[in-house]
Amino acid sequence: MKRLTDKIIQFFYNQSFVIVSTLDKDGSLHSSCKGIVKINRAGSIYLLDLYRARTYDNLKRNPRISITAVDEHRFRGYCLKGKAKIINIDKLKPQIIKAWEDRITSRITQRVLKNMLEERGHPKHPEALLPKPQYLIVMQVQDIVDLTPYHIK
Repeated sequence: MKRLTDKIIQFFYNQSFVIVSTLDKDGSLHSSCKGIVKINRAGSIYLLDLYRARTYDNLKRNPRISITAVDEHRFRGYCLKGKAKIINIDKLKPQIIKAWEDRITSRITQRVLKNMLEERGHPKHPEALLPKPQYLIVMQVQDIVDLTPYHIK
């Protein structure tokens, strides 16, 4: 298990979503967008999945997972690799559900502010239409890949 620096934790908290990759039955990659609910220095990352679909099936078969995020404006990014386990929603502590609800509320607020200050985005607020989480993915980071080009670090 890898420990995460405050810089990496803050980087991931600042992302509105991350790309989660798992392995399909045939060994090919499956990627999907997920939101991080919680992340800590010990290298545990908590993601609530809203749909019990391919990511869920893939993790049941093979716990290998990677989480990737980039900040195009700052030309930085990270890929965190590790193993995940699935925890059913009925086994979650209330503070995890509350953290997810807080993240969704924040995303809706940011979308409303952007729509007021900039060009209009989606005509509805998609975050408000999301279903309740089905399960929690808990990842233990085993490797950290800094995607920032070495000559600009």
